[in-house]
Amino acid sequence: MKSSNAATAVLIVFLLAIGGFAWSLQLQPAIAIDASALATLPMRIDVYDAEELPLEETVESILRADFNLQRAYFAPGSLVWLYVGYYGTTRGGRPEHTPRGCYTGAGWGIESARTLRVDPNGDLRVNEYLVERSGERQLVQFWYRSSRRTGILGGWDQNLDRFVGRLTEGRADGALIRISTPVIGDDEISARGRLLGFANLLDPLLAERWPTESEAS
Repeated sequence: MKSSNAATAVLIVFLLAIGGFAWSLQLQPAIAIDASALATLPMRIDVYDAEELPLEETVESILRADFNLQRAYFAPGSLVWLYVGYYGTTRGGRPEHTPRGCYTGAGWGIESARTLRVDPNGDLRVNEYLVERSGERQLVQFWYRSSRRTGILGGWDQNLDRFVGRLTEGRADGALIRISTPVIGDDEISARGRLLGFANLLDPLLAERWPTESEAS
């Protein structure tokens, strides 16, 4: 009986602490976002040259991001599509629509899913989908990053990063980074190597251009 009462007391204290923390966040001043640095992401990355692919207004309204960037990066015999969606602290630092939902909602079937580490000595990990629609196949890799970390795969890891960021820095912003490439025939290996190499080049460039947040005047 005593142990049960103690557990109940601990739970109540924990819930009160969480409630107090959430209330304190509501009292914090409004946040102004400057995401313009992301727009300076190079149009040439290694051997790849980019073309802007503006999002349709209806798509932007669905995504509800604070900043969207969509490009196609071309190299001889190679193509990588890039999307970056940035969500500031006031937007919760994460998208409402996950890649799985977006692909399946657009009629793509997910043939396989896995998690990969881009560099064995680095922090960058990615989710990977092999998707197919009407005979067309693409390999997709995506991950989340914040001002503190990269290679976040989603779920509890993402929630923990946001909680720690809000607690220690007063910000819980984040971005979805998605890259994809066509799969020619059954050559998944070449497509995977292309994406992993591009991800390794891209992620440090994003870190250098991370948006700033400050108290709104």
